Amino acid sequence: MNRAGASAASPRERDLAERLSTLVRIATVTPPDDGPLAPEVALTFTHLQEQLREFFPHVFSTVRFEAVGRAGLLGHLEGSGNAGAQGAVVLMAHQDVVPAPTGDGTGGWHSAGWSHPPFAGVVAEGSDGLTIYGRGTLDDKGSLLVLCEALEGSLASGWLPQRDLYLLFGADEEAEGPSAVAAVEVLRERGVNPWLVLDEGGAVVSGAIPGMRAPMAAIGVAEKGVVSLEIVAQADPTQPAHASTPPRRSAVATLARALTALERHPHPAVVDEVTVAMLNAVAPHVRPPLRSVLSRAGKLRGVLAAVVPNLGAELAAMLRTTMALTQLQGSSAPNVIASSARGVVNMRVATTSSVAEAVAHVERVVSRAVGKTRGVKVKVRVMAATEPTPASPSGEERWALLTEALAAAYPDAVPVPYTMLAASDSRHIAPIAQATYRFSPLAMSAAQRASIHGVDEHVSAASLVAGVQFYTTLLERI
Repeated sequence: MNRAGASAASPRERDLAERLSTLVRIATVTPPDDGPLAPEVALTFTHLQEQLREFFPHVFSTVRFEAVGRAGLLGHLEGSGNAGAQGAVVLMAHQDVVPAPTGDGTGGWHSAGWSHPPFAGVVAEGSDGLTIYGRGTLDDKGSLLVLCEALEGSLASGWLPQRDLYLLFGADEEAEGPSAVAAVEVLRERGVNPWLVLDEGGAVVSGAIPGMRAPMAAIGVAEKGVVSLEIVAQADPTQPAHASTPPRRSAVATLARALTALERHPHPAVVDEVTVAMLNAVAPHVRPPLRSVLSRAGKLRGVLAAVVPNLGAELAAMLRTTMALTQLQGSSAPNVIASSARGVVNMRVATTSSVAEAVAHVERVVSRAVGKTRGVKVKVRVMAATEPTPASPSGEERWALLTEALAAAYPDAVPVPYTMLAASDSRHIAPIAQATYRFSPLAMSAAQRASIHGVDEHVSAASLVAGVQFYTTLLERI
């Protein structure tokens, strides 16, 4: 384990920090497509799974695991009760991580903003305790670790679940999740209709709601849809290609107008039922006059839809379908005029909308922006799409199980239902499940949330200990 500084960390914290450090150093970067794994990539996932078997012998000797997809694992532990396939619980985490930015190619990881090499698993000791740095500490190896650690301890003590327990560890969640899709097909064929599914998603967060001092445990009860679409501006192939004689209308300029128009014309904001429940749950924990406003969220939807998006990107994303311009492609050389320009837009579709409605909005905005540009044609094409999920209940037995586990791990945290903004493997299992929730039992500051898929991703060892307590309590109650 890599260390720096000094602190009075507990043996438990040190042990979990060392284990997570080991997992981070195994760079299971998401395979780039849905084809067969390259031998060196397959070997990396095999290495990770061997390490998990070494860390958690009771888990891997008691739970029956089978390979699914390219490198996914689906485990089954039969329950001692009579709930059967209709009462099963599925606990999920994924093994893969996104690549780590490495700067401009000259300064390496440090120039990209990392305090430590992203796959070194550095454990820094400071006045706040142990902090583990590296890609995957939050997304999602931290959750994978605490889930397995809790199950290992429970099994070692002789515990067995009342309900059938399934473990689903995807290997390509960051690339549309084909391993999870394969696992869900196995469950479907076996007639498994999970009573409860829990995957990554929300966390114990601070700073998400202005004026709220208590930590908020954001538990995702629904998940936005995902659309990747491309906008292509195609110029007349007979127009000049040499940069010395530019045309009046180019493919690049036309695409730029279309993309700029999308930023200027976002989807409408809507305060849905989940958001009302979230704001109502938060209301008692903020000061007046905001308390009064949030407690009346159901009657003030129009006002909140106009005001809340101005309070920050996270809150804005909760209320509308978002559009992020992610990729651009144009000319192949500095002195060549592109005959075709391509932009990729990643949309997260609000639960009050649909893929068709979201795409139609883009088509309208683009059409108005470019009009009938002479010599250039613009097309919008959907590359991949997943509809938003329905909301799971937040006021009955399953929600109570989650909140009891939360209270054991984070006594001061306020449980709050919300719609997950990102995508998870659980969106593939939701259609066959009775209730699906998204929550990682780790504490995350605003800076930590920003580090997911970014730089300096990190988690505290104290949070790992709390995460183990969360899963241990949850397991005891199923």
